Amino acid sequence: MFDTLSERLEKAFTSLRGKGRLSDADIDATCREIRIALLEADVALPAVRQFIGAVRERAGGAEVSKALNPAQQVIKIVNEELVEILGGETRRLRLAKSPPTVIMLAGLQGSGKTTLAGKLGQWLKAQGHTPLLIAADLQRPNAVTQLQVVGQQAGVTVFAPHPGTAEGGISGPPGDPVAVARDGVAEAQRRMHDIVIVDTAGRLGVDTQMMAQAAAIRDAVDPDETLYVVDAMIGQDAVTTAEAFRDGVGFTGVVLSKLDGDARGGAALSVRFVTGTPILFASTGEQLSDFDIFHPERMASRILGMGDMLTLIEQAEASFDADEAQRMAGKLATGTAFTLEDFLEQMMALKKMGPLSNVLGMLPGMGQMKDQLAQVDDSDLDRTAAIIRSMTPGEREDPKLINGSRRARVARGSGVSVFEVNQLVDRFFEARKMMAQMAGSMGLPGARRSNRKNARKSTRGAKKGKKGKAVRGPTAARVPAGLPPGMGGMAGGGMPGQPMPDLSKLKFPKQ
Repeated sequence: MFDTLSERLEKAFTSLRGKGRLSDADIDATCREIRIALLEADVALPAVRQFIGAVRERAGGAEVSKALNPAQQVIKIVNEELVEILGGETRRLRLAKSPPTVIMLAGLQGSGKTTLAGKLGQWLKAQGHTPLLIAADLQRPNAVTQLQVVGQQAGVTVFAPHPGTAEGGISGPPGDPVAVARDGVAEAQRRMHDIVIVDTAGRLGVDTQMMAQAAAIRDAVDPDETLYVVDAMIGQDAVTTAEAFRDGVGFTGVVLSKLDGDARGGAALSVRFVTGTPILFASTGEQLSDFDIFHPERMASRILGMGDMLTLIEQAEASFDADEAQRMAGKLATGTAFTLEDFLEQMMALKKMGPLSNVLGMLPGMGQMKDQLAQVDDSDLDRTAAIIRSMTPGEREDPKLINGSRRARVARGSGVSVFEVNQLVDRFFEARKMMAQMAGSMGLPGARRSNRKNARKSTRGAKKGKKGKAVRGPTAARVPAGLPPGMGGMAGGGMPGQPMPDLSKLKFPKQ
């Protein structure tokens, strides 16, 4: 969503790099470029004015004039001001002292409230809570049915005493959303649910009827948190409707939905500034798992193209089992113990982290490789998995068994060419060899034993000099004192007896 803004900010900073001192003209030109970038991203004008004023004041101060690298200092200032305009610190949900905690969702129709109710319910369940979803949207056709489907997918109980409006009109007598919300909270108390999420009705625009109904539900359930769901793709209208909801109903937090879209994203930078309420959560995709806490500092880092390593680490920890990762590290250290079955398991765990382009985009510096990231195709993982699954358990354990006839059978079974099977097998051996070398360079226990064994073989094969002393050849590189086994070759540009591995070979087979 913030690609355009990131590109414009990158251009604004380019002219600063390489300068040992920044003049007032340089600062003015940079602030002008930043202002244009923010306005084109649909950021509200009051927010732009305050942001540029803060950047200009700090950029002209001593912290930049006395800095060794003024350009980096300006980028640091922009990053800190972005964090401030996005909320400063991460704000968590406030839980009630006596359960259940009541969370009410409000927003325009189409903003994604119902889907977000399921995402929030699944997220809370993963945190150890027992949430209950209440279907209080009785106006929109099939809203109750949608919430029931989403709740089933999330594994969360749904309270829906009234079927709501069907496609052809109201099914049976009209329901009272206020009574449904009130009864849902009482049901949660009886069933010992510690959190209640109330899904309310939305409208195509802000009107008095919608505000009155939302206010009545608020008064009936007395929510601990009222979350306003904002469609991040609607630009300046998000600010207008947010102000109307703040004045008519009131809310304690904002949830940004559809952050995976291709809109300009100004709403994310404007809503918090205009309303003064923090952004609590962000929805970044269509899957129920595409939902997390909103971290202002991480979002600012992404906007400036500096990656988001903390989120990447958290996603990896959630997708990879710690004991399994330790076992895999031991296999990599031994070199030959890592099999195609292990490779398949790791590849499936990587896939759980989300689209590869999103995962790679969180790495620092990847913001400058948007065209390459756009070409990353997740179907390559599926194709590779199909090839491995077409092999027998013995072939996965020992890929050296896969001769010509076996490769032809695997190709037929996976629907690919023999050439792609050959590519996968060959590159697997190369990757396994490289990973074993890397494990040795890091001094893993299994790799140390392997390196000592290889060193003894090299010593036995060394040529004898005139006085009977071993003469080391180029394949037996000396290891500098104090370095772990295997690090000596890395210091000289490659592993002992091996050239540096070609990282470009680590690619999945293409069609």
